[in-house]
Amino acid sequence: MLRVPRASARGPRPFALETIFMMLRIPALLSPEEVKHCRSLLEQAQWQDGKTTAGHLAAQVKHNEQLPVQSPVGKELGDFVLDKLGHNPLFLSAALPAKVLPPRFNRYAGGGTYGNHIDNALFVIPGSAIKVRSDVSTTVFFSDPDEYEGGELIIEDTFGTQSVKLAAGDAILYPGTSLHRVNPVTNGMRYASFFWTQSLVKSAEQRRLLFDLDRSIQQLTAEQTGHSQISALSGTYHNLLRMWAEA
Repeated sequence: MLRVPRASARGPRPFALETIFMMLRIPALLSPEEVKHCRSLLEQAQWQDGKTTAGHLAAQVKHNEQLPVQSPVGKELGDFVLDKLGHNPLFLSAALPAKVLPPRFNRYAGGGTYGNHIDNALFVIPGSAIKVRSDVSTTVFFSDPDEYEGGELIIEDTFGTQSVKLAAGDAILYPGTSLHRVNPVTNGMRYASFFWTQSLVKSAEQRRLLFDLDRSIQQLTAEQTGHSQISALSGTYHNLLRMWAEA
């Protein structure tokens, strides 16, 4: 299981990059103070049955609650999450975002669960005709693992089956093509945000190559400033991006 415990009050969370094939953990996307503020708004918000936003097949296995799509709280928190992601180098490098569906928010309690499903290929941004292809799925956690029992995000893909339960404020990115589920929450409450990104680069394999190359360039720049190959590698990165991007 990919599991990161709650940070100690005596020090910050360790900023460790964890990748499992096409999965990427973004640690501490939100600070403890930011999580606390978001939680206070979520706990006071008006919720509805999660089935209202599910298709026919998904509704049969979906048992949770969501903020209404037009919820003022959801809009405020969604904008806040997107702003944080827009300044996060890991997210920008891994997702190469072209369009992002406004974040949605859910909660699970009392046995709430979401059975195996694959997300829709396309979503429409509410209030517009703009379509977003679900290349990259993202979940941001607003509850620490010790606040609830169960509730693991189970992701199945070519990289195998992974169980994800992260610290509040952390996020996980994984392919939108993945079969996934949320195990029943048998005690406590699990709050999270979820949304999809259409990438500039449609192919997951190409995105991974670009991500690995970008991280290598950054590491080389930090360790050997002025290395003669940095410019050449950077040029290769941008030429590949130019070749593969669908702007």
